Amino acid sequence: MKRWRLFLVFNCLWVLAALPVQALELNGSLIQGGLVIGRVDPGTKVIFQDRLVRVSPDGLFAIGFGRNAAKEAVLKIKRPGGIVMREILDVKPRRYKISRIDGLPSRKVTPRPADIKRIRADSRLIKESRRRDTPKAYFRSRFMWPAIGRISGVFGSQRILNGKPRRPHVGVDIAAPKGTPVRAMADGIVTLVHQNMFFTGKTLMIDHGHGLQSVYAHLSEISVKEGTAVRKGDLIGRIGATGRATAPHLHWGVSWFATHLDPALVVGPMPRKKKSVKKK
Repeated sequence: MKRWRLFLVFNCLWVLAALPVQALELNGSLIQGGLVIGRVDPGTKVIFQDRLVRVSPDGLFAIGFGRNAAKEAVLKIKRPGGIVMREILDVKPRRYKISRIDGLPSRKVTPRPADIKRIRADSRLIKESRRRDTPKAYFRSRFMWPAIGRISGVFGSQRILNGKPRRPHVGVDIAAPKGTPVRAMADGIVTLVHQNMFFTGKTLMIDHGHGLQSVYAHLSEISVKEGTAVRKGDLIGRIGATGRATAPHLHWGVSWFATHLDPALVVGPMPRKKKSVKKK
């Protein structure tokens, strides 16, 4: 009887050992503000920080780390057969700059009571867009810079506006002349078009699937409508100085649901602007 049990245990262990190792591929930045695109075997469940993550039929998924993300994050992979793999992700911390901006209208730094209602309405629209969990992984198109210019504001910097501390900056600012084209950073669906938000002026948002969104603010012109399907590189607007801005620039933000990500980490270094060649 004991020999039979021993044989059964040995046989079960052999079967488990013969199972293929769970395929897990992670591409991106394991750092505060970073985006990671992962791939697992089809039919696998992914749980990130106790949250069930959407996985495409071919195994593609996205996760993100906020500005103040903890040093460790837990990623669980559950195969169709029930076997669970637990990965501890080491998240690199960052130091953030202090950004001082003066010369803003006092109302844009300390809004009046009448403005608060408008600001809250703007915030509701943005939060509603960021709650979307579209099944299609549009982000498989990969990413590009929406505009080329001087970086005038970086992600995570502590904002001091007219001498008053305010919330950290949650995007990248690209300074360029008014009218400079702004292009979609990746394939997606336009989920929000607003012509006059209190802080961000002419603003639009694009859903790239699986909770990944991008926002483009302070535009002088918006070239698309809500519900429009766009491809990476499509013209979506032009740089301006609407809303709370002292000069023409694009505020570009990327988020994974309510988690703000660093756009510069998503796309990598900005490409150099091509010099025009004069014909003789």
